[in-house]
Amino acid sequence: MSVDESQEPRNGPSPKRPRRPASAAPAGHLDGQWEGLADQARALADGRVTATALVQRCLDRIAATQDSVNAFRRVRAEAALAEAAEADRRLADGERLPLLGVPVAVKDDTDVAGEPTAFGCAGVFPPKPHDAEVVRRLRAAGAVIVGKTNACELGQWPFTEGPAFGDTRNPWNLAHTPGGSSGGSAAAVAAGLVPAALGTDGAGSVRIPAAWSHLVGIKPQRGRISTWPDPEAFQGITGIGPLARTVQDAALLLDVASGNHAGDLHRPPAIAAHEAAGRDPGKLRIALAWKAPTTFTRKPLHPDVRTAVTAVARTLAGLGHFVEEAEPDYGLVGLAFVPRATAGVGEWAARVPDPRLLDRRTREAARLGRLLGGPPLRRARAAERRQQRRIGALFGRYDVLLTPTTATPPPRVGTLARLSGWQTDRAMIAACPYAWPWNVLGWPGISVPAGFSADGLPLGAQLLGPAHSEPRLISLAAQLQDALRWHERHPDPHPVPDAGLSPGGR
Repeated sequence: MSVDESQEPRNGPSPKRPRRPASAAPAGHLDGQWEGLADQARALADGRVTATALVQRCLDRIAATQDSVNAFRRVRAEAALAEAAEADRRLADGERLPLLGVPVAVKDDTDVAGEPTAFGCAGVFPPKPHDAEVVRRLRAAGAVIVGKTNACELGQWPFTEGPAFGDTRNPWNLAHTPGGSSGGSAAAVAAGLVPAALGTDGAGSVRIPAAWSHLVGIKPQRGRISTWPDPEAFQGITGIGPLARTVQDAALLLDVASGNHAGDLHRPPAIAAHEAAGRDPGKLRIALAWKAPTTFTRKPLHPDVRTAVTAVARTLAGLGHFVEEAEPDYGLVGLAFVPRATAGVGEWAARVPDPRLLDRRTREAARLGRLLGGPPLRRARAAERRQQRRIGALFGRYDVLLTPTTATPPPRVGTLARLSGWQTDRAMIAACPYAWPWNVLGWPGISVPAGFSADGLPLGAQLLGPAHSEPRLISLAAQLQDALRWHERHPDPHPVPDAGLSPGGR
């Protein structure tokens, strides 16, 4: 399929129309459950609401949905309220910071002082003595960390289920997963529990739950957000990224969280993400790709996903961009992914207090990681520059690559959790074959909402770029948001367990 750039715009303005902030609520008003990160920050700065009130409302929502959505592993109720009270004192004294008093959440793999970091695992973990660098930066911007969100065991799978914490469910349909491994963060934002949250992305673990939860999820350039106290995470394939309902909020959280610790291995030049969200992207050449990288397994594309991503491509063409089908040369990029991913699992598994409690699939992956941790891992890492040159050749002709984020709508809860290791890998690759190559490359990507399946389940489209291309991707995503207005549609604000048997949303 080719998409003609001369098509009339569909559902949106021309690319030159001035953009209004999509997350902005009318002056003097907060619209309850669905106001965004920037909305809350403005309301606090203007004195229209207190941090204590916002955090208490957030905690009440978490408590009301924990039996149904189950987004959180740890809730810092007492500490968060104390931090909110301190934020109110600072606001009253005239202090202003980007997120002063705004509640946010982080994933269960991110260190918060005084809390354990279990990363989805069962067992008793000691509290961490220090914040991770990214949490330190959130606090420096004034954010209140209300809790740590659920993640599957060591972030390996595109679902968020496990014996340590139960099943995290999709607020759009509680019978289905929100994805993983950052499923708790995605569910918390999609359900309106927090305005935005951080996740981590090692094979699509921010972008996949963004797609399956009707959110914007950004996987930044490797090192954009510090992974300290680890110099890098999972042999460099994992990075931290924001999940939010709007591009503007995701960009704001990206700016606040970005920056490096002296011990980081990867230190890219700074960007201004939130500024890019208000800038016109210009006229771009966009490659639309359907082919997934070679994995020697079947990866059929669900027809509803193809229809949704085709509609996004047509919208982009209608906005004045040139869009045509073109495929990157992925080669055998998967041979570089497996040693890095399994070595990372092995490194994390070695930190677990009681390895006997780990899922059998985790123990298998850790064993494989130890086997591949010598020469195969060194070869995999050495191949990265060649892979960047080969796949990056596409960006000599195009500015952006558009693909589906996933090949299928979100599976039902329990579909993958009880499979063997090999069965899980095959099912995971079939459902999510598009995201992981960008983790090998270390380059940025954004998943944006692309509509819904015939059953009312969220779907996503992925905007991918070369190194350091977040500003362009963010500008393009914000323009798409202006056209598609995805942030105006929300799930049922009061999900209950049996509501998951039929699609919800309004």
